[in-house]
Amino acid sequence: MLKVLAHSWPLLTGVMLLMVGNGIQGTLLGIRGNLEGFSTYQLSYVMAAYFLGFLFGSWAAPSMIRRVGHVRVFAALGSLISAIIVIYPVYPDWIVWTVLRIFAGFCFSGIYITAESWINNTASNETRGQALSMYMIVQMIGIITSQVLLNLPDPSGFALFILPSVLVSLAFMPILLAPTPAPAFDSTRRISFRRLFSISPLGCVGMLLTGGVFSAMFGMASVWGAQEGLNITQISIFVGALYVGGLLAQYPIGWASDRMDRRMLIMGLSAVAAVVMILATFLTLPFPALVGVAVVLGGITNPVYALLIAYTNDFLTREQMAGASAGLIFLNGFGAVFGPTATGWMMEQIGPSGFFLFIGGLFAGLALYAAYRMTRRAAPTVSGAFRGVTPGASPLAVEAVLDEAAKP
Repeated sequence: MLKVLAHSWPLLTGVMLLMVGNGIQGTLLGIRGNLEGFSTYQLSYVMAAYFLGFLFGSWAAPSMIRRVGHVRVFAALGSLISAIIVIYPVYPDWIVWTVLRIFAGFCFSGIYITAESWINNTASNETRGQALSMYMIVQMIGIITSQVLLNLPDPSGFALFILPSVLVSLAFMPILLAPTPAPAFDSTRRISFRRLFSISPLGCVGMLLTGGVFSAMFGMASVWGAQEGLNITQISIFVGALYVGGLLAQYPIGWASDRMDRRMLIMGLSAVAAVVMILATFLTLPFPALVGVAVVLGGITNPVYALLIAYTNDFLTREQMAGASAGLIFLNGFGAVFGPTATGWMMEQIGPSGFFLFIGGLFAGLALYAAYRMTRRAAPTVSGAFRGVTPGASPLAVEAVLDEAAKP
């Protein structure tokens, strides 16, 4: 572990600062948009735009890296992000914000792919899995930290936009000045979607549904909080609890998944999430109970995402894992594009509780489909290849982490 830190600390430090900056602006826009008088549906387009840009960036970034190299991609995309963040308060118009969010999603996608491929290529075979696992933990810590910083300045002013812009700019200092040479970029060839669906229908359908859950959860949580009348501190605690839940639940759920039918675990966790979301929809809960709902929601969403990838990989050889992960991640990103807008429509129809109802409906669908798939074929032999992976990780990162987990 110390060897990994000594070798990868510039990248890990930069990634943490990036995640702090991204986490601040992601939550802040929902709060500030409400103050600016944007409707829930308008804000849903703003939030969905990020995931559209992220999806496009995952397709375009590899060719950019091959053409100009890691360092230039880092510098160009980082500069654009810093500029975008400070433009938000200057032009408080939801259409302008939507366009800016497309570019922000594109840039962050490219940056993540660059960082992950850099770590993947510079780590040794013995340390690659550890380095990428640490990278994903650093991501979670950065997002949680960002919610604490939201409580410092006034969201109606400029300071909370300047802060993430500065953090993003600082993130590139340790990365660009690191003595580690930038490696060549190796892209991943995808398995066709037809072939992927024939291998794992549950993996494909599940990734589409969890994409909608993830984007609704993290894109619209602050919008829900503002509509619900929560103050800044309460919103930041609620959003932070989503990530804390995901961080705490990864290990116990991963431990269980390597010892039982993963489909049973996916079905059970999804059913629990659906019940909790329905209760949150129809009951008036005090704030401490809402924090508990957030912990449960985050503690189920991230592990279920990793479970679906691990379950699909139970049917694959190691050589197929990267291509399959690429296809699954694309499906997840495609589903994510529609999560915020569908949630926004639901909230417009029935009020803030539509946030929980939409997420509960997706989890109920996943639980039912997992139950159906259990009637169609026997469980595969569990490979033991479960590791905590976060939505948005590149196929190279996911494949390397799971390959490490599958080693005897």
